[in-house]
Amino acid sequence: MPQKILVAEDQVHIRSLIEFKLKSSGYTVKCVDDGKAALETAQELIPDLILLDVMMPLMTGFEVLAALKSNDKTRNIPILMVTAQSKEDEVLKGLELGADDYITKPFSPNELAARVKNILLRRKSGTVS
Repeated sequence: MPQKILVAEDQVHIRSLIEFKLKSSGYTVKCVDDGKAALETAQELIPDLILLDVMMPLMTGFEVLAALKSNDKTRNIPILMVTAQSKEDEVLKGLELGADDYITKPFSPNELAARVKNILLRRKSGTVS
């Protein structure tokens, strides 16, 4: 059964690019366009990985990340932050809140797919909690 990935990204063209790349890499992909939908969908779906944009309507990615990590049902889902925020303090904030990795826009779809694969492999081997 393909691994499930939740993509939370409010920019349609970026969301479509991510969805296309991940589906063509063999993953099942569910997309949402705001933070509130990301949180609700994560709690229902319990995906294998979440790609989470920082700047989204209704809830920021940081707010979603904090909520996910404080919930027993979702705290172990790996999170890859996908954002235009490349300042060191923003990256550190995401990592301190529990993100497993960080990729900044613009990004290579191949690099994104490699990071996704690595996170999922680490999770499978037990090195990502």
